Amino acid sequence: MSRPRLLDAFSCEGGAAVGYERAGFDVVGVDIEPRFAKRYPFEFHAADAIEFIRLHGHEFDAIHASPPCQGYSVATLGTPGAREKHPRLIEPVREALIATGKPYVIENVVGARAHLHDPLTLCGSMFNLTATDDDGTTLRLERHRLFESNIMLMSPGQCAHDKSIPVGGVYGGGRSNRWEAKNVRRGGYTPAKHVREELMGIDWMTLHGLSQSLPPVYTEHIGAQLIEAL
Repeated sequence: MSRPRLLDAFSCEGGAAVGYERAGFDVVGVDIEPRFAKRYPFEFHAADAIEFIRLHGHEFDAIHASPPCQGYSVATLGTPGAREKHPRLIEPVREALIATGKPYVIENVVGARAHLHDPLTLCGSMFNLTATDDDGTTLRLERHRLFESNIMLMSPGQCAHDKSIPVGGVYGGGRSNRWEAKNVRRGGYTPAKHVREELMGIDWMTLHGLSQSLPPVYTEHIGAQLIEAL
């Protein structure tokens, strides 16, 4: 019996894709950046994601889309004009997805909540995502992300932020010195790349890919529910 096929739109370097593959999908990625083909672990197409959904979305059993988050991110709030430089694509993406008639998921950051329909929130604490820093300190990953779908999505539980364990960030602009991150309060603490990889459950990406990615365990959880709904 063949596996269902999932289109991974705005795929970047494939964090969401690996989770869906583990859940049981054959995954195909599409992103406008052809350089991502070097890291993407499955079939990849360099193309405009929305146009690809319009032309080929009906050929898949389900579709995941992670439109660019910069236009919605709280990280851009303090920079004049920053949000205007980045497209807000959730609405046109949703329109294209609905037209396919397929089960879909739209993922984005917490700042996009007002633009998403009844989204599910996932957090690293729901999956006990932790890593050991170079000095032996245990770090935890939060990385809240929102998921809209036209099927009912269930949460694996509630956020359980253990304040006794420091957070390790996986993004650009953080501080590599934990004391500075705590006391200077600019950007948060971002550990070495290999520690970020352990936090995310990813070992094939560039730093840019890690900063933009989802932990695969998030989409493995969602993918199991998508397959059940097919």
